[in-house]
Amino acid sequence: MNTTVLDVNPKENIIIKGAKLHNLKNIDVVIPRNKLVVITGLSGSGKSSLAFDTLYAEGQRRYVESLSSYARQFLGRLNKPKVDYIKGIAPAIAIEQKVNSTNPRSTVGTSTEIYDYLKLLFARIGKTYSPVSGKEVKKHTVSDVINYVSKFNEGDKMLLLSPIVLEEGRTIENKLQTLQQQGYARIKLNDDVLRIDDALKQNIESAKDLFLVVDRVVFK
Repeated sequence: MNTTVLDVNPKENIIIKGAKLHNLKNIDVVIPRNKLVVITGLSGSGKSSLAFDTLYAEGQRRYVESLSSYARQFLGRLNKPKVDYIKGIAPAIAIEQKVNSTNPRSTVGTSTEIYDYLKLLFARIGKTYSPVSGKEVKKHTVSDVINYVSKFNEGDKMLLLSPIVLEEGRTIENKLQTLQQQGYARIKLNDDVLRIDDALKQNIESAKDLFLVVDRVVFK
């Protein structure tokens, strides 16, 4: 956008004065910082000259100049753009619309080498939610378990349950017989707790809410 740049605050805006590169005809531009800004126009109107050859070139040039002479020898140098001055610009990253790698699986994250850092970021500060219950998955400490258990009254009973999952090709009857051989004695079917012997006498092939009773606890 063309505007007067004399009274613009460079802390809130990037100020370009007298850009003359390629198709840019001595234009003044003010771009708000920390905003998503789109530069659009006809082919040959100077979009790339403004975005890449002026803004990016100057931001990258200033960043490289802030490094040591040893570090600068490993980085490519960009020419100073044809412009009177640019204020309020920060170090810049440019992502061009072209293929830089022959690997078809390359992404913006892998090309800019931030993919591994993003994985660490999500792993460290991200929150995991159960796709079944929708509740946040948390890691409980011993203190958390003790605090939870201490809320129960003397004489209260609790069942420690595990969902019974059928492997492909197995029947519920076969699964229950295997669990019984492993030393388990009871299951929970809907709201009822049954001995496995009694459950085997019933037709429970279509049962959905079926849990193994791992243990029974009475609070004292």
